[in-house]
Amino acid sequence: MRCLALTAMLILGASSFEAALADPPPAAPPTSDAAAKHAKRTACLKDAKTRKLVGEDKKSYLKSCMAGT
Repeated sequence: MRCLALTAMLILGASSFEAALADPPPAAPPTSDAAAKHAKRTACLKDAKTRKLVGEDKKSYLKSCMAGT
């Protein structure tokens, strides 16, 4: 009887351990204002890099891009 109880405990323990190791659900997309601003800045920086802007040209481009014009 003890062997059966021990086996059941091992099986239940292993299944809960496997559940703990499972991949977490994917994160929800950012909805906050700060996250949107960060995404916009990242896109502007990527575009500035594509255009090979540096120095003052890059700075003014980022300013105008972040303003939305």
